[in-house]
Amino acid sequence: MNKVCLIGRLTKDPEVRYTQTNNTLVANFTVAVNRRFKKETDEITADFIPIIAWSKTGEFCSSYFKKGQQVGICGRIQTRNWDDDEGQKHYATEVIAEDVFFADSKKDNDGFDNPFGTNTTSDFEVSASDDLPF
Repeated sequence: MNKVCLIGRLTKDPEVRYTQTNNTLVANFTVAVNRRFKKETDEITADFIPIIAWSKTGEFCSSYFKKGQQVGICGRIQTRNWDDDEGQKHYATEVIAEDVFFADSKKDNDGFDNPFGTNTTSDFEVSASDDLPF
C-alpha cells in the first residue's frame, strides 16, 4: 500500500500550470513538515516535501492555500526520473495529493480569510436550565 499523510506549513503559495496535452490544471507546492524529535541543539528540524495536486484538488489548493498556512495532505508517494539535455539522469520523489484539508486551529487561522464565507459566530447557546438528553 502506498499511502502518506502529512501536516505541515506551506513554504509559498501554490504554483499553477496547465498540461500541454489536455489542458489539465496542476498545482505544485512544498510543505515544511517538522520532524517529531529535536536534535540536541533544540532546533526544530523540518523536511520540505514537494506536493503535486491535479485537477479539482489542485484548483482547491491554488484558491485557498496560502504561504505559512498549516495544511494536511493525504496521498501517495511517486518517484520519477528523466534525462536532461546533457544526458544527466535526474530523480524526483513527490507526494501526489488525493485529499487536502486545513490544519490550522481556528485561533491560528485568524490571519487567513475564511474561504467558505461561513459565519463563525452562532446564535445557538445552551443555558443551564435546558433539559438536554446528553
